[in-house]
Amino acid sequence: MDNSKLIKHIVKWLNSYSKNSNTKGFIIGVSGGIDSAVTSTLCCRTNLPTICLEMPIYQSDKELERSKNHILWLKNNYNNIESKYIDLTSSFEEIKSNLCDNSTEINNLALANSRSRLRMLTLYYHAAINNFLVVGTGNKVEDFGVGFYTKYGDGGVDISPIADLMKSEVKDIGKEMGINNEIITADPTDGLWDDTRTDEVQIGATYNELEWAMNELKKEKKVSDFNGREREVFQILLNFNSSNKHKMVPIPICEIPNDLRV
Repeated sequence: MDNSKLIKHIVKWLNSYSKNSNTKGFIIGVSGGIDSAVTSTLCCRTNLPTICLEMPIYQSDKELERSKNHILWLKNNYNNIESKYIDLTSSFEEIKSNLCDNSTEINNLALANSRSRLRMLTLYYHAAINNFLVVGTGNKVEDFGVGFYTKYGDGGVDISPIADLMKSEVKDIGKEMGINNEIITADPTDGLWDDTRTDEVQIGATYNELEWAMNELKKEKKVSDFNGREREVFQILLNFNSSNKHKMVPIPICEIPNDLRV
């Protein structure tokens, strides 16, 4: 793949979408990971106003440092970027205290997803007051392979410029654009937990393994076609894809038959 042409194609697409939607720019949550770093850089390359939001909720120091370093790098290379730092920890704790009273069992996954949805709310507030588009950072493996994102959280966006790119392809264009190596080599994490668990620990497979499995699925391969680790990874992909399919398809609508409308 020609990374230079690919970058120009995405930037042109972003510009065209903003123009056709009569919006003035882009807003994006920056986490210190490769996906948000690449996406925010692509937005900056449009020359349209771009706001990067840092929205920590008990974020690790390493993630915060990478995020700040990336925003500094953007500001040194582009003049159309603005950044805001909004610590959402106290807001999350207020929500948590109201949700988890003494009669409610604490569900850690539900709380983790609530963090993501709180960030979505924050992004859309700032998008609304600026007439900007909320830009998604999901890649193809996350969005259409395993569904590894929060519905109406980081999945609640207006546009998704890198959602047709595998994780490895996102890294490649990140290198092409000169993104900090500390971000390119960092272990992927969703930043929704108080510990340092990575995406790959949560999923049970690496992104390279998942890309392989997605390519094999395109060939209409079945679990029985593989043995050992390959069989395990292929099954992991199928399990996640099946359980998270509701995130990848339109919301089901109960269609009313014409004879009931009479």
